[in-house]
Amino acid sequence: MKRNIYKIICAVMLFAIVQPACKKGFEEMNTNPNSSPTALPEQLLAPALVNVVSTNMLRCRQYNNELMQVTVNESESEGQVFRYDVKNTWGDYTWNNWYLQLTNFKDIYNIAGQGVTLNKGYQGISLICQAWIYSMLTDTYGDVPYSQSNMGNTGNFQPAFDKQKDIYQGIFKQLEDANTLLNGAANVLPSSDPVYKGNTALWRKFGNTLYLRLLMRISGKADVAASCIAKIKDIVDTNPSNYPIMASNDDSAVLRWTGTGYLTSPFIGGVREQDWRAPSMASFFIDNLTKWADLRLYGNAWSIATYNGGYVGVPSGYAIGNAPVKKSYFLSNVQGTNTSAKSLMNEPLMGNIMNYPELQFLLTEAAVKGWIATPAKTYYDKGVVSAINFWLPATVVPANYQATADIEWDDTLPLDAKMEMIHVQKYYTMFWTDFEQWFEYRRTGHPILPKGAGLVNGGVMPARITYPVYVQSSNPTSYKAAVASQGPDVQSTQVWWQKP
Repeated sequence: MKRNIYKIICAVMLFAIVQPACKKGFEEMNTNPNSSPTALPEQLLAPALVNVVSTNMLRCRQYNNELMQVTVNESESEGQVFRYDVKNTWGDYTWNNWYLQLTNFKDIYNIAGQGVTLNKGYQGISLICQAWIYSMLTDTYGDVPYSQSNMGNTGNFQPAFDKQKDIYQGIFKQLEDANTLLNGAANVLPSSDPVYKGNTALWRKFGNTLYLRLLMRISGKADVAASCIAKIKDIVDTNPSNYPIMASNDDSAVLRWTGTGYLTSPFIGGVREQDWRAPSMASFFIDNLTKWADLRLYGNAWSIATYNGGYVGVPSGYAIGNAPVKKSYFLSNVQGTNTSAKSLMNEPLMGNIMNYPELQFLLTEAAVKGWIATPAKTYYDKGVVSAINFWLPATVVPANYQATADIEWDDTLPLDAKMEMIHVQKYYTMFWTDFEQWFEYRRTGHPILPKGAGLVNGGVMPARITYPVYVQSSNPTSYKAAVASQGPDVQSTQVWWQKP
C-alpha cells in the first residue's frame, strides 16, 4: 500500500535503512510494549517474509508465468512479456522490494547478535533469508550490490555492484554460517514465523536445501564446477548428518496464507478478479497435464476453468493480429453465481518458497550426472509422487500412474532426454515459485518450449531483467562499472552462470 512511497525513497536514498513495509495486521506486531526505539527480531521477521513472498507472487503472475508459458495475456498491444517484449521498467518493483526487506533481515541478524538479545535462531534464519533474496537478485539482474548493499545508515548511498561469482561465494558462506548457528539452536517465537512456526530445525533443513539449489545453479561453470560437485556430494552422501535437508513435503518452505490479518494473500485486494481471470492458460502448460491425466489438474488443485468440457490452452508467442480465442483460465473467487468456487487467489500453498519435490528433481539431476550415489530413478519417482501430494495431500497416487501417463523413468535415454524428463516435471513443481522456472530454463534450456511467430528478441528467451532506470542517475559510477564488467544493460546480456 506504500509502493509509490517506497519507489521515491529508493530513488533518493538507495539502500538506506527504511521502515518495514506495512500490511494489514502488522501494526500490533510492530508495536514494542516496552517503547524501545529498536525493533526486536520477532517483530521484524513476519513482515519481511510476507512482503518478499507477496512481491514474488505478484511478479511471478505478470512476468514468470508469461515468459514460461503458464499463461498468455491475450493482447494485441506491444510490450507483452509472452512475446519477450519486456519494458525497461520491469526491474523496478522486485529490485525495490527485495532490497527494502534485506534491510529488515540484516537488522534481525544484528539485533539478534547483541548480548542482551543474543539469539542464534533468528541469526540463522536471517542469513538464510538474506541468501535467498540475494540469489533472486543476482539471478534476475546479474551483478548487483551485495557487500556494500543496505548501508545507507553509514552514508553509503552508492554501493558498488559485486560480480555474480563473488555474490555466490558470499551466499554460500551465509548458508554455511546459518547451518552452524541453527545446529541445536532453540526455537524462536512461533507467532513471529509464518513459515515454520519457530522451528529452527526446519529452517536449517530449508537452508541446506536452498544451498543445493544454488550449488546446482552454478555447477555448469568450469571454474567452480569441481567445488560445487564436491559440496553437493558432501551434503547428500558424505556428511548428511551435518547438513540435514528436507525429508518430506512437511519440511517444505511455504508461507501459508490463512486469510486472516497479515496472512491474507496479496492477490486478495491486490488483483481484481476480472484481471485474475483475464490471461488464458498456455497450451504448453495445459497440454502436458491433459496428456498425463495429471491429478493436480483433474483434482482441481489449480482451479482452472474448463472449455467445452475439457482443459484447453492457447499458443504463446502469437503474432500481433493473430489473437486466439480464449479458452481455459484460472478461476477467481467468484464465478457467476458460484460464490464457493475454489481459487488460487486465496490458496495457502501459493506462498511456496521451496518445496520437497523440487529437491527430489534436483537430486535426480545430480544422480544422472554421477555426482551422488543413489540411483536417479529413486529420486525421480519420489519427486513425481510428492509433487502431486504437495497439492493433494490426501490423494493416493496409483502405483501405475507413471506408466499410464507415459512418464516412467528410463535409464537408457541420453543425458539431454533425461534432463528434459526431469525439468518438465520440475517445471510444474516450481509452479508459482518466484522466477524459478525462468532461472532453471536459462540454466538448462529445459523444458523445451514452443516458439511462436510473434516473438521478438530474435526468439531468444530474455537472459535477465534490466536494472531500474533510476539507478543510472542515483548510482552512476557503480552502474557504469557494472555494465563495463558484465555487458550492456539489456535483456539479452547473459549473467555469469549462463555464459560458456
